[in-house]
Amino acid sequence: MNFRTIAAPPLLAAVALLAGCATIAPDGGFGPVAATARARIGVEPRLARDDAAARELAQAVRATLAQPLGMEDAVKVAVLAHPGLQASYWKVGIAQADLAQAGRLPNPGFEFKHLSGGGEVSIERTFTFNLVKLLTTPLASTLEARRFEQVKLEVAREIEQHARDTRLAWVEAVSANQALDYARQVNAAAEAGAELAGRMAASGNMNRLDLSREQLFHAEAQATLAHAGKQAVEAREKLTRLLGLWGQDTLYRLPDHLPELPAAPAELQDIERIALQQRLDVQAARLDAQATASNLGLTRTTRFINVLDLGYVNETTTNAPTARGYDLTVELPLFDWGGARVARAEGVYMQAVQRVAQAAVTARSEARESYLGYRNAYDVAAHYRDRIIPLRKRISQEVLLRYNGMLASTQDLLADAREQAGAVSGYIGALKDFWSAQAQLEATLGIRIAQPANGQHARHEERKHEGHAE
Repeated sequence: MNFRTIAAPPLLAAVALLAGCATIAPDGGFGPVAATARARIGVEPRLARDDAAARELAQAVRATLAQPLGMEDAVKVAVLAHPGLQASYWKVGIAQADLAQAGRLPNPGFEFKHLSGGGEVSIERTFTFNLVKLLTTPLASTLEARRFEQVKLEVAREIEQHARDTRLAWVEAVSANQALDYARQVNAAAEAGAELAGRMAASGNMNRLDLSREQLFHAEAQATLAHAGKQAVEAREKLTRLLGLWGQDTLYRLPDHLPELPAAPAELQDIERIALQQRLDVQAARLDAQATASNLGLTRTTRFINVLDLGYVNETTTNAPTARGYDLTVELPLFDWGGARVARAEGVYMQAVQRVAQAAVTARSEARESYLGYRNAYDVAAHYRDRIIPLRKRISQEVLLRYNGMLASTQDLLADAREQAGAVSGYIGALKDFWSAQAQLEATLGIRIAQPANGQHARHEERKHEGHAE
């Protein structure tokens, strides 16, 4: 609905001042979002504003892909190359444009009427301006400023969540490749064992029961290898989608193994407070409630003013002096007193308040759940590293010594190889669960976790067992 008023010189000066205050930053307001993302995920996203910037980002991505892709490298590629994230980055520029527009008034209107008849000519000139828009511009600008801040938080949250998903997919892809590589080794060992068992059975040195066990182990190893191959392809393609890559860029290389388990888990105190302070979804919910409260104030201010047209009129008639005056139109609130709009605004505000409370409840719960999951995953992986793998090594050494001393049979040696395969596969799975749990915890709390020095002996033990399994 249009509101108009006279544009007197002082009013025009005020309009010019308001319009001059609303500017658009060259980066579309994305700079603060990039800085927030860099502080939270360790990588700075960049906006492809034009073809030159897009080519520069593509070169940076290819330079990163030239080396085996680490976890943080994968996050860097994702925030630079993923088209969906780039589309989200533009939300900030759109919101800033809306903010700038909110501080600008619509152009004034000029109406010209020319009437003639009976030898007389009447000319009417009317210059109008939006009065209510002028009165509400400061409040509307405040609302848009808060919405702009909220959009920046939402985009930063999208970046953070995408970084989390990329880390999880990277862990899954690397562990799947690692499991596939080990499945190949186990299958080769099982094939050799089955062949040896066949020759021994043919010479009468192995019964049919032990022969069947070795043949079954080989058959199961073949099935495991096929399943591991399928999982490796699926995990890599999922990572590729999150990276936003296609064509030759999809030929990137991944590390052979997951990072080592840290020497100790991170000790975090008061994780609920950390989540409430750091999580961007909680901050966005608070801003939404504040913006809704301000909007409620605007609704109450304008509930009785639906139309206010005030214009300067200049009328000239033939053989008559020029007439000057103004034209005022006000809508009378006889049927709509604005109560429904106010009630709706109040309802929307109470919804926003409850959403803040729900966001806080969810943040606390997820913080507790993620931290407990992280500590549990570490304990399980450390148990494999410190107890199961060393014990499996000791048993393998004893079996080998007994075999060399003619105190253990070939069947005992083959059975030990089968048990080694289960232990090493369990450790790979536990390591994958730990790094996935850490990525989830970082995203849940909105912080980065500094790791102690990595333990090295578990990888050494694992590789020894892989050699024994062959």
